[in-house]
Amino acid sequence: MPDTKTATAASIPLAPRALPLLGHALQLLRDPLAFITSLSGYRRMVRVRLGPSSAVMICDPGLTRQVFLNDRVFDKGGAIYDRIREVIGDGLSTCAYPLHRRQRRLCQPSFHPTRLTGYGEVFARAAQAKASTWRDGEVVDVTQDMMTLTTRATMETMFSGALPEETMRRALTDTSTVVSAFFRRMMTPALLRGLPTPKKRRYDEARHRLSATIEEIIAERRADATDHADLLSALIGAVDEESEGGEMRLSDSELADEALTFFLGGMETTAITLAWALHLLATNPHVQHRLQAETDEVLADNDGALDTRHLPSLGLASRVVTETLRLYPPAWMMTRTLREDAELGGVRLKGGSTIVLSPYLLHRRSDLYTEPNRFDPDRWLGVNPDRATYIPFGAGPRKCIGDQFALTEAVLALTAIVARWHLAPIGDEPFRPKVETSLSSRGLHLRLHERRASDADTTTTGARAHASRSASTPSATKPGAGGCPIDQ
Repeated sequence: MPDTKTATAASIPLAPRALPLLGHALQLLRDPLAFITSLSGYRRMVRVRLGPSSAVMICDPGLTRQVFLNDRVFDKGGAIYDRIREVIGDGLSTCAYPLHRRQRRLCQPSFHPTRLTGYGEVFARAAQAKASTWRDGEVVDVTQDMMTLTTRATMETMFSGALPEETMRRALTDTSTVVSAFFRRMMTPALLRGLPTPKKRRYDEARHRLSATIEEIIAERRADATDHADLLSALIGAVDEESEGGEMRLSDSELADEALTFFLGGMETTAITLAWALHLLATNPHVQHRLQAETDEVLADNDGALDTRHLPSLGLASRVVTETLRLYPPAWMMTRTLREDAELGGVRLKGGSTIVLSPYLLHRRSDLYTEPNRFDPDRWLGVNPDRATYIPFGAGPRKCIGDQFALTEAVLALTAIVARWHLAPIGDEPFRPKVETSLSSRGLHLRLHERRASDADTTTTGARAHASRSASTPSATKPGAGGCPIDQ
């Protein structure tokens, strides 16, 4: 007998101001963050409509975690992943549940902690090289420069060396074209998505070129057979000992999908996180001064060298990155599709239903974080992020496999930049995210001022005094709130 106490999806309240035929699509296109945060008052679940289709938005951290942990039932799916699959196929971040465990086992060795040392040297070197190209007083396009930095670093960690300059510039342009189109294509009805508009042609050309670039590199590497001690060599050499009757290694098409997955994830999401971190430091100069002091002290003790050995001493840099990911999680919205009928939070949901999850919504709930819209790295002093309320990398079996890779790159790159430069905003107008599949920082510009030796002396003295005071100051987060740009 069915449980008559279990409610159906029809009992979940519908978000207000749904339009005939369009539902909430216009609200999501015009101001998606305002729309998402307006739903936090529902606390548990709320229905949203995109055209004739309906989806269930999860607003509760406990229910969100249930969805993340049970990936057999709540599988990767929905409009976001349909659009991403157009570019990266069935890579680790987009493949369905039946494929995921094998692919995860094959990809895991590429991100073993022992490899982070080598990757870290690449990150630090790429950041210091980019910082050396800037000039005192220059206004820079921060996001573009961070994309260049992470592209170079990702290329080297993946392919053991930079591609020719022209190839790298083309890959950067194509990636930007593809990523900026994801969100609008996700919100566009299928009939309109297929129209041969100039934007559609540019999008198709860019994704085909990007795929061809990766496939060419893989073909050359297959023919070489040398272990280059990079991420691609690790993927090529990976063996799945648990395979039962299936292929024990990645096929050429699987290898291309995984390489594109890690290339896009390693480049775009880390670049955006770095850009937002620099923006937050520029608009919070007291934090920037303290971070410069920490950097000066660490580098002075190591003759100016910077690598993964210094990560334990870069506490404030790590907290800045953690807080940046709370305020601007690159994957601000995720979707899941039910593989079968299931119960969630006392509600019976039908197989095929779409579930929407939002780290942005949870990260800015006032009942979970004190002054949730305020940039406060010290809220993480002595506090480990909670796995239910802090989810920039997702959670459960599909949690981003490259989370430590991304965090290491961001902390080292941020340290290398603030060691040499002081950043300042160029106007009083607040800078707002360009909401795409990620919370893009496109168009962010900051002014650079080169630091002098006297600056280092001043900031170090001030920061030591502040650190002494902060050590006895309780965290700004609620007790127990705490946990670790795409979930996989």
